[in-house]
Amino acid sequence: MEYLEFELPIKELEDQLQKCQIIGTESDVDVTETCKQIEKKLLATKKDIYKNLTPWQRVQMSRHPNRPYTLDYIKALCGESFLELHGDRTFKDDKAMIGGLGKIGDQSFMFIGQQKGYNTKTRQYRNFGMANPEGYRKALRLMKSAEKFGIPVVTLLDTPGAYPGLEAEERGQGEAIARNILEMTRLKVPIITIVIGEGASGGALGIGVGNKVLMLENTWYSVISPESCSSILWRSWEYKEQAADALKLTATDMKKLGIVDEIIKEPLGGAHQDREKTFASVSTAILKSFEEFKNLSPKELVNQRMEKYANIGVYKG
Repeated sequence: MEYLEFELPIKELEDQLQKCQIIGTESDVDVTETCKQIEKKLLATKKDIYKNLTPWQRVQMSRHPNRPYTLDYIKALCGESFLELHGDRTFKDDKAMIGGLGKIGDQSFMFIGQQKGYNTKTRQYRNFGMANPEGYRKALRLMKSAEKFGIPVVTLLDTPGAYPGLEAEERGQGEAIARNILEMTRLKVPIITIVIGEGASGGALGIGVGNKVLMLENTWYSVISPESCSSILWRSWEYKEQAADALKLTATDMKKLGIVDEIIKEPLGGAHQDREKTFASVSTAILKSFEEFKNLSPKELVNQRMEKYANIGVYKG
């Protein structure tokens, strides 16, 4: 188990508890009461730490190496029913953007999302979750297929941004993202969008236009990462905590600003602490959201989506 810097007090108590339990197992000494006291203190410490997380700490939580990624959610929600679909029919198959058909219960969905890697090899294979233009074109192809067959779309956002390399720009990165945003506004099937990790910049927005937008509790959604914001404003990454605070990028901030509709609660300590509980919460949220839109006509779906985005923000002349 890996711990973030602010989680070290929890690690100390968990180590103490483990040692206490070992003493109880390997000797005749009764340590039951001591273990109970440590457990009580551990729970109180966890509640205190996770209840008062700063925006920067939320960003760190969203990047936790043990946190579940898109494929983890899809496999947990759909099981064997998931069929991954590949390629944009123009250039190649982008491994950072995955998608395919799957069922939750008896209801079919088209799942699309960014996929990160778990170690050096898979991170390189998945390009660190940063999609190229062909990734966004693949996503659009799958959305259009879903529209053709009347299948609702679920998008899972988890990216540090679209790939900023020269070859990506040569192949039309900006156009691909802009095209997706345009097409998603007028797609004639329900779109449910969930931020499951990092929701950074146009990389996230390229698959982020939905009838319902949800965020997991310890995720962030912003036009720029705190580090990049800090380097632009202060010419240094040292002010990333101040940047995170100023950007108002947490789920609570997004809900308050009306950019997301709902926050999905995570288990104490984050999604990685109890994956099954997190998967169940996400599954419930998807089905509940689908119930809201399943009886709307294509025209009503598009109008609801357009109205939702038109009402974000305030213009003062």
